[in-house]
Amino acid sequence: MMIMDADALKQKVLEVLQTIYDPEIPVNIYELGLIYEISVLPVNNVQIVMTLTSPACPAAQSLPVEVDQKVRQIDGINDVHVAVTWTPAWDKSRMSEAAQLELGFL
Repeated sequence: MMIMDADALKQKVLEVLQTIYDPEIPVNIYELGLIYEISVLPVNNVQIVMTLTSPACPAAQSLPVEVDQKVRQIDGINDVHVAVTWTPAWDKSRMSEAAQLELGFL
């Protein structure tokens, strides 16, 4: 297995996360502010801490699985752990300016 620079690997993870969309909102989960943390650990293990827009989100079961599956496909990744947290709770202020503009919040 090729050992990749942690920063380069994190950038690839970011690029993949920007291709995953909340099924109810036409903005990717990274721009929505659902990704709280991306850690590249030794031997190319990736840990992602994320949230959802609400505990009742219809994608609560599928979105973390999609994140796990897509990140695992990156060349050089050894293992992936996706943790869902509700603290702090997500709110609109976590969205990027581009996402807020796109959804008419600015």
